[in-house]
Amino acid sequence: MSGRRILITGGAGFVGQHLAQALSDDGSDEVTLLDNLSRGVRDEDLAALTRRPNVRLSVGDLRDAAVWDQLEGGYDEVYHLAAVIGVRNVVERPAEVIRTNALSTLHLLDWFVDGGGRKVLFSSTSEAYAWTQHFHDLPVPTPEDSPLSLTELSDPRSSYAGSKIFGELAITQFCRAAGKPFVIVRYHNVYGPRMGNEHVIPELFLRALSGQDPLTVYSVEHRRAFCYVSDAVAATVAAMREPAAEGLTVNVGNDREEITIGELAERLLRHAGIEATISAKEAASDPVKRRCPDLTRARNLLGYEPKVMLDDGLERTLAWYAERRGSERQSPDQSMYVA
Repeated sequence: MSGRRILITGGAGFVGQHLAQALSDDGSDEVTLLDNLSRGVRDEDLAALTRRPNVRLSVGDLRDAAVWDQLEGGYDEVYHLAAVIGVRNVVERPAEVIRTNALSTLHLLDWFVDGGGRKVLFSSTSEAYAWTQHFHDLPVPTPEDSPLSLTELSDPRSSYAGSKIFGELAITQFCRAAGKPFVIVRYHNVYGPRMGNEHVIPELFLRALSGQDPLTVYSVEHRRAFCYVSDAVAATVAAMREPAAEGLTVNVGNDREEITIGELAERLLRHAGIEATISAKEAASDPVKRRCPDLTRARNLLGYEPKVMLDDGLERTLAWYAERRGSERQSPDQSMYVA
């Protein structure tokens, strides 16, 4: 199929911008980005993307039903990536996280089932597994059919996981009731250029660049498996376009290079050519000791295999941040990242 009409909510954000760039590269598909620019920014990367004749940026508040009423329909592919994320938002504004993530998804679904699009992809998160894994000892690597649960609801961190679990439920039940095709992807620690500053990789790098020594590192013994954004984008498009994945949830990540956060910090310092000691601290907000996706389904259904290994991905990411570090060098906050 060529000449697709594609909508990406959150298209000015991290994964959204990379996805839009990949989908618009050959010029045959028409790509619309729908974003409120609360997280996505009008930087040169976005400006270059929207200068393409087949890319259009529409700015609007996805929580407002009127935005969806005014949006044209008939899209072949709808990628719903828009969401409030980030540990600071989760801890300080949990009600806003719930409101934004729930309303944007419900309004999208009303629009979608009423003819807005042919197929929808919902972007979920490995955080959906976090509390079941913490309380019930899920297997790691973790498969998609694992049960999902939440912690005590007074914990603000449950707002993000809960909103994404709700989103998965809403997408599944609305689309089944309407007979519309859908797929869900659960991203696992995606990183790369333009991901913002409040994530473990850019945060550690920017604090090291600002001269912090010793470098404070939280949760040094926690293990993660990081996925470079181009691999995540490839898996996302494959999930959307593979008929066998319809109605399923698919893990997206890289299971080939698990690493502790402490080891990650050491590797970042080495790549950056910075000599600093590490001051290890435990982050009270992150009880999940190990996180890694089971990629059996992605491999079997999508033919997916992560291609960018961590050293290569870090080089690309750090180069991007180093080139743009002017304002970012102003001592970024220590967020006690949920990674």
